[in-house]
Amino acid sequence: MTLDTPRRVVALVPAAGRGVRLGEATPKAFVPVGGSPMLVRAIDGLIASGVVDRIVIMAPIELLDDARKLLAARAHAASSIPVDVVPGGAERTDSVRAGLAAASDATHILVHDAARALTPPALIARVVAELAAGHRAVVPGLPVADTIKSVSADGAVTGTPERAALRAIQTPQGFDAELLRTAYAAELSATDDAGLVEACGATVRVIAGDALAFKITGPLDLRLAEALLSGADHTSGQVGGQQEKRTAVPR
Repeated sequence: MTLDTPRRVVALVPAAGRGVRLGEATPKAFVPVGGSPMLVRAIDGLIASGVVDRIVIMAPIELLDDARKLLAARAHAASSIPVDVVPGGAERTDSVRAGLAAASDATHILVHDAARALTPPALIARVVAELAAGHRAVVPGLPVADTIKSVSADGAVTGTPERAALRAIQTPQGFDAELLRTAYAAELSATDDAGLVEACGATVRVIAGDALAFKITGPLDLRLAEALLSGADHTSGQVGGQQEKRTAVPR
């Protein structure tokens, strides 16, 4: 990418996971929260951020038509932002790789969990603002409240890292597209996309995350999301009494 290349931000949304820990028969991204599937809420947030040019969803191959119909029935049909659905893979990395192949036009990539369905649009905008400022990899994170222990296979504590230096990382994770493609081409192992980029020697910038960007993993998380949405002011776009403010990002 050259300095005069127009920025084009494409958001990849892995939605092919089965979500076994949630205990639902439906793949997790299609489980409703507050009356709408997590996937739809995640897409709504990306569109509302005002900083995404295109969205690519990686869905289970048997649910491709369902995903397309679901999105077509929503306000997304009236949005100027294209929302495409492609087959995902067995693992998250397979899905992101499929999304990257479908996003060849991107200069910057956001990878966003459908399960972080309540992520505020303002957080998404802040990630893109950091990319626009020249950072090649940006992730939101929250300070860790609990004491963390490293533990051996037999259950013995092997260390207590200083929690002031720890962050619980959220999504969307933002990247220079060329950097993320290079990281995936290296066929390395990591628990998130930022880890792949780190393994390639790139610097990842952490910005302040948001408590509402929590991941809906188990039944308790789902109950929390339902409770938050039941207290939302749907007429003003507020969740938990917090109104979103967009972050201006120069094009």
